[in-house]
Amino acid sequence: MSKFTQLRRAQYKSLSFATIIGVALSSAPAMAQNANDSASEGNNIIVVTAQFREQNLQDIPLAITAVTGEMIEAKSQTNLQQVADSAPNVAIRPQGASFGPSVTASIRGVGQNDFNPAFEPGVGIYIDDVYYPQLTGAIFDLLDVDRVEILRGPQGTLTGRNSAGGAIKFFSRKPTGDNSGFVEATYGSRNRIGLRAAADFGLTENLAMRISGVFKEQDGYVDRIDYGCENPTSGIPSTNAGGGDCVVSKLGGIGYQALRGIIQWNPSDRVELTISADYVKDERTIAGEVLLNTGPVPAPNTANNGVTLSNDFVCGKFCNYSTTGQPGIVWQPALQVAPGVFIDPLGAAGTVLSATSGTDQSKYTGWGVSANLKIELNDWMQLTSITGYREFDTEFFTDDDLTPIHTNFGRNFLSNESFSQELRLNLEPADGINVTLGGYYFEQDSLYDSFQDIRYVSVFPLQFRQPDPTKADAKAVFANVGWEVTDQLTVNVGMRYTDESKDQTYFRLNLDGTVNRFVDPVGAANGIGSPGALSGNTASYSADRIDYRVAVDYRFSDAFLGYASVSTGFKGGGSNPRPFNADQLIAFNPEKVTAYEIGFKSDLLDNRVRLNGAVFLNDYTDLQIPVNACPGAPCAARFNAGDAVVKGVELELSAEPVDGLLIDGALSYIDQKLKAGSLNPAAAVAPFGTNPGGVDPSDPPAVPKWKANFGMQYKADMGDSGSITPRLDFTYQAKQYTGPDTSVTPRGRAFLPSFTTLNGRLTWRNADEDLDISLEVTNITNEYYYLSRFNLLGAGAGFDKALPARPREWALTVKKKF
Repeated sequence: MSKFTQLRRAQYKSLSFATIIGVALSSAPAMAQNANDSASEGNNIIVVTAQFREQNLQDIPLAITAVTGEMIEAKSQTNLQQVADSAPNVAIRPQGASFGPSVTASIRGVGQNDFNPAFEPGVGIYIDDVYYPQLTGAIFDLLDVDRVEILRGPQGTLTGRNSAGGAIKFFSRKPTGDNSGFVEATYGSRNRIGLRAAADFGLTENLAMRISGVFKEQDGYVDRIDYGCENPTSGIPSTNAGGGDCVVSKLGGIGYQALRGIIQWNPSDRVELTISADYVKDERTIAGEVLLNTGPVPAPNTANNGVTLSNDFVCGKFCNYSTTGQPGIVWQPALQVAPGVFIDPLGAAGTVLSATSGTDQSKYTGWGVSANLKIELNDWMQLTSITGYREFDTEFFTDDDLTPIHTNFGRNFLSNESFSQELRLNLEPADGINVTLGGYYFEQDSLYDSFQDIRYVSVFPLQFRQPDPTKADAKAVFANVGWEVTDQLTVNVGMRYTDESKDQTYFRLNLDGTVNRFVDPVGAANGIGSPGALSGNTASYSADRIDYRVAVDYRFSDAFLGYASVSTGFKGGGSNPRPFNADQLIAFNPEKVTAYEIGFKSDLLDNRVRLNGAVFLNDYTDLQIPVNACPGAPCAARFNAGDAVVKGVELELSAEPVDGLLIDGALSYIDQKLKAGSLNPAAAVAPFGTNPGGVDPSDPPAVPKWKANFGMQYKADMGDSGSITPRLDFTYQAKQYTGPDTSVTPRGRAFLPSFTTLNGRLTWRNADEDLDISLEVTNITNEYYYLSRFNLLGAGAGFDKALPARPREWALTVKKKF
């Protein structure tokens, strides 16, 4: 156990003990029992806690998508990505194999696509108000969830951690002590097996517990094929000695298990203590990717100088090739690093590098504990304490080129430990005035240890380890005041001060653990330098900032609320996580935003139609833009490359025009323009077509310009025979730009093509409404589209690959409630 883990666990135990002592000592008389911090839907009311207190969704001057557990089930949604698909200008997508079990996450164009702990996510993800600090492992199963809130726009003054783009919050079902529960079983395409269950216990009069669990397995949908087996005359040896089927493994499989336990204690009417713990184990085959384009590999470190990854290696929509068992490759004895200048860094001609191979597996285990204490100090003052500790470990293998040629292979290990503490004091000193004062502390410790075999790089050691630890912390104080000036007019003002820091230490080691001391004799002339010089260096980032939010809303009638707001936020800075030499220790500063929003919320036609909308303009400075070429070699650095204006429109609809018929939908548009004259030449920013490292001046790289979804269901009551509910969900997404594309001439913009999907579900429910049988079909039209793309042609790696979405699938589910 690491010292950090020992310290954090000791702190957690101390805080938990202090919490229990505080409860025991509190002796103030009765407080009215609050409704659970869960969404309650009835009479068209959804209760959320976006402004530190329980409020009707329609009374909050903020763009929020709130989805209840019942609607999540009706849409056959089981994870975070699927819920995000229903929210305007929100994109959550699983990453390809090179990024392990991680996601890309963005709201209104702000987010992150790199799992490395050196970067800040930009979008805050919370589990029962506890911040989840990384993109790794963030496609959570919606295990026994009560609701999901997606808050769009800067949330620094309204959530524990600063979140420039917005926040996604999961709220679990709390125990009620009613001895209820459910059991659910699913079987479907490619041997899909799913089990879910939950049970609610009343342990004593004021102590309740809820336990829930999920188990999911499914075969993958992308075949990894042994190239030598399928092509016996290629000269590449086969690893399938017995012949026959040449499929090595099925990529994109599922192997997920999770367990959650929640205890709620109400020792008096004015005290509520909720303690929760969860555990996740995700072991599966890596994401299944396919090659889109191939290109020359100019480095002389591969099997042949200037080798081209032939399109013969592109094997179809749902397959790629295995390099398992490939023999060692000779490193060419003379490397030309300048005209007429050759070096032999190994000191021996024809040195053979051992081949590397992996298991096609991705493994993730994580767990967390939290304590949420609420004490009603008197009739107008409430204290809330939220303490959380989380940790995870993941291991994954990547063969990036998806061919038998060795250009890039990695074995990756990432561990993360985080601790957070939030204190809030809610005051209501006078009628119509609500005040929240708070403080927040966060600390995390990460270790990204990887073994890399990158033969497309010309002048560096091809095989090395990089066990880089990263430490980060953040401290903040915040205040929010809500004033009901009149029965119609309300003003909210919030401020937040944040002080954060991050330290990343670099190591570049040989495979035996010694420091890599490769010396480039011409380094002084061309600025390349030695990777070994990085070992022991620490890059430090720190910043402090004041953010604010002002929101004004006016209720024109019981059916219509209008609002306007201005708020600020930032995404923390850092340093290049993958430098090859000391020249690439490139720091970047925070990305800052001022957001302006005008919106409305309406309940029309006797509350049968709900229509909410917002128009926003985000003014960004010091955009953090990724580049894949740094001095001397490829890299994955960030530059503060310029300023931009992002504007957009969002509409959300839910309606019940007649009893039993439910309709919901959303439509969004977003546009980004870089400000002329703000671009940083050091980041190689230029319009596509003139510079392969350029940044598109007109399209946001993280979200599609247009996005729409529409759903409809009808519950047909059959009396004693129960009910039948058919449902259809339609989703459209315009093409999404992902960066420069060096595979075409003239060079252009790489993108994910647009797509349209249709999902369906048919549910029979008995008359007692305690037994459901559902048949679902996802991607009914079998649309072929991509979820993510990784293009390293510009870096000389020779490949451009993408992660295809899952094909048409069916599943049958039986659910019994008790």
